[in-house]
This record gives sequence, structure tokens and C-alpha cells, in this order.
Amino acid sequence: MIATRNLGKFQEIANFLSPVVPRILSLRDFPEIPEIVENGATFAENAIKKARTVSRRTGRWALADDSGLSVEALQGRPGIFSSRYGGEGASDAERCQKLLREMASIPEGDRGARFICVMALASPGGETQIAEGECRGWITFEPKGQQGFGYDPIFFVPEFGRTMAELPLEVKNRISHRARALEKIRRILSERLVP
Repeated sequence: MIATRNLGKFQEIANFLSPVVPRILSLRDFPEIPEIVENGATFAENAIKKARTVSRRTGRWALADDSGLSVEALQGRPGIFSSRYGGEGASDAERCQKLLREMASIPEGDRGARFICVMALASPGGETQIAEGECRGWITFEPKGQQGFGYDPIFFVPEFGRTMAELPLEVKNRISHRARALEKIRRILSERLVP
């Protein structure tokens, strides 16, 4: 069980895990499960809550994630509020513009940031394992690129000399915070679920 109703996220995770787990479901298969409120103080707390809730409700192994952007000059903001930064209903472009406005006076050398993804894997018996992935970079002064979503157009990846939104999808899917966490989850699953 992947604890999401987001079809894009489901497909990305399912494609990554399908060599290890032959049948993968999502919350779309269980419409009776209500929306799970993410009210934890950390990415890990939110991911654990979602995974355990879904595992209990379905009687299946459940995988949940929480992820976001942490900017050093903003003391880690937007952090767990990344998707709600700029207010409910704000678009990706509006969230990026809000962040750029807040950082307008911060010089290039002080714009360090990282994308963080924490995944929680919960068993029906209550056991939970955590995997974290991160991708380090810095915040640009203006958006660049058309690929990806969220903060990708303003997140510069030094080893490639481009923003995340300028990278080909296959490169992003190899170096992203979610890909790095998923690699760890895939190893856990291959050890636990495959005889």
C-alpha cells in the first residue's frame, strides 16, 4: 500500500518498487479511508502517522512519505509546510515567488538548501522502518526550467550546473531526495518481503 491518492506520486513510487513488490495499491483503492491530517512537527512524524494509519486500516504493509524544502537562511523553512507555503491553494509558481521575495537580500553564498524526503514503511504488526533521502543545492534568484514541479525551478543542483527543473527527468529521478529514500526502502523490502 502506498499511502497516497496522488496518481503521479503513486506511479513514480510503484515503478521504482515494482521489481521487488509485484502488486501495489494506493489510497485510491480504499476510498473509505479519510484524509490523514499531517500535524506532526517533523517529516518523520507525518510519514509515520500516515503509514501506520493506512497499515492498520488495510491490514497491509504501507509506505508513506513526507517531503519538502529546507532553506538554511530561513532556519529550515518552509520545511514541513512546503506544500502550504504561501497559503492554502497557492500555486507552485506563487510558492516559489514568495520564497524568492523572502530571500531577496540573501547573497549567493548564503542560499544553501536541501530537499528532504522521509519515508515510513509500516507492517500490519505495527513495526515501522524509516528511510531518509536528501538532495543538496541552493536557491537561485529567479526560476529556470520547465521540468518537474514545486520548487524545482529555483533549486540549483551544483553537480549538474542547472536547476532541478532544467534536468532531464531520468537524471532527476536518479538524484532526487525521493529517489534516494526509495532506494533504501527497496532494499528493506527486498530483505523483508522476498523469500
